[in-house]
Amino acid sequence: MRKDFILDTERFHRQGFPEAIYTSGKTEKQVIDIISKLVKKPVPIIATRVEKKLALKIIKTFKPSGAVRYHEKAKIVSINPMKITGKNYIAVITAGTSDIPVAEESAVVAEVLGNKVERIYDVGVAGIHRVFKFEKIIQNSSCAVVCAGMEGALSSVIGGLVAKVVIGVPTSTGYGTGKGGFSALLTMLNSCSPNVCTVNIDNGFGAGIIANIINKNGSHR
Repeated sequence: MRKDFILDTERFHRQGFPEAIYTSGKTEKQVIDIISKLVKKPVPIIATRVEKKLALKIIKTFKPSGAVRYHEKAKIVSINPMKITGKNYIAVITAGTSDIPVAEESAVVAEVLGNKVERIYDVGVAGIHRVFKFEKIIQNSSCAVVCAGMEGALSSVIGGLVAKVVIGVPTSTGYGTGKGGFSALLTMLNSCSPNVCTVNIDNGFGAGIIANIINKNGSHR
């Protein structure tokens, strides 16, 4: 049986973002072995859903190889991040503080890939007046990532305020009938704001990648 990992080491050069290491379900040795192969290339490395114990092991192992950092809220380990350049930025927004871990995953992924990020947290629809003082910041962004649980309505509200792509990220926060983010997912998929597109539940990584593509391609102009 083949024991080697078949890694897409050219993805960064082909698409502008690297193959991420999703650490959940992998052993510590598997994660270290994968990073050992990727670190040979001069590209950013992103490991997601990293618990603190594993993060400390990665930092100890690869600190001599480049800039290694554990982003604890996002549960991401980054190695050799890109320099943040340009005036364009991505707005990352949450409905509540419980949505911040998913939002941080989006924000950190975007920053590791060289994007400026403006964070706007805890402005959900239960107190919708809170979002209006940030309206100009959102309108001047290249795109907005909106993370919301419960019924997930904030993405539609933001979509109705701006002429931007709004990336809805349903989160698994909420009570019983929220079904672990399924209600928010359906709300975002059924948004009447046609500029809202939606990723899977808790998929901050995917939202960060999409926002990176939009921001880098300048499609907001």
